[in-house]
Amino acid sequence: MSEYQITCCSTADMPAQYFEEKKIPFVCFNFLMDGVQYPDDLGKSMPFKEFYKKIADGAEPTTAQVNTQQYMELFEPILQKGLDILHLTLSSGISGSINSANIAKVQMEEKYPGRKVRIIDSLSASSGYGMLVDMALTKQQEGLSLEENVSWLEENRNKLHHWFFSTDLTSFIRGGRISKVSGFVGQALNICPLMNVNSEGKLIPRSKYRGKKQVIREMVKRMEEHAKGGTAYSGKCFISCSACEEDARKVADMIEEKFPNLDGKVLINSIGTVIGAHTGPGTVALFFWGDERTI
Repeated sequence: MSEYQITCCSTADMPAQYFEEKKIPFVCFNFLMDGVQYPDDLGKSMPFKEFYKKIADGAEPTTAQVNTQQYMELFEPILQKGLDILHLTLSSGISGSINSANIAKVQMEEKYPGRKVRIIDSLSASSGYGMLVDMALTKQQEGLSLEENVSWLEENRNKLHHWFFSTDLTSFIRGGRISKVSGFVGQALNICPLMNVNSEGKLIPRSKYRGKKQVIREMVKRMEEHAKGGTAYSGKCFISCSACEEDARKVADMIEEKFPNLDGKVLINSIGTVIGAHTGPGTVALFFWGDERTI
């Protein structure tokens, strides 16, 4: 196996056990809730159930991206071991954290001139970002060198699909991702927008549906249309959700029935506290490999 370490940020929204088992170091974003700052540490400092209940009760958390010093603290112990680094960041279409990562890269490579730090914009979020990290690890285990893995990820990251819906638009309205007028009308009429992440890594509303059942059917239909091989898709499928496990399970059940060749069961994760500060409760996100995201 090539001598480099894969790293990422907490916003990959994978379980703590995953990072422990795969030995993937990560750095935490932060969020502010009721005047107190917490790390986005996979539900350790504030359990997800408590976090989403506070939002449902009216709390309005704000988030802070990873700064340069935090990235250097992540990178330096790895470089000291004589390893290079392949770091994947949260989408630049959502966060400016990649800029801090690139500054840390320059400073660390100056301090450790024999080592390399490669920064990859995942153009992904939540467990879609986690799925790209998972693939980077798979490619490393297959024997790809650092530079080969960087090339593969840059060539294929837009083949990772993200589809979202939410039954509660409050946080999307507050964050400006859905206009106030559209949001309030949608709430009143029980409209569930279907959204995705585009080729620039930005969250885009695509279609509107009346009621949860219809939007779930349509989201699964998007996977039929875009997944590699259609219903013969044999890759992995991840779902992340925010305090709506029953809805996520309905989506997973439909997918496991429609796509019998999946690589294992659908993995359901919680949307973490930083991504969840922007989605609020009631969001289900679906991730899979397919054709290229071009718009």
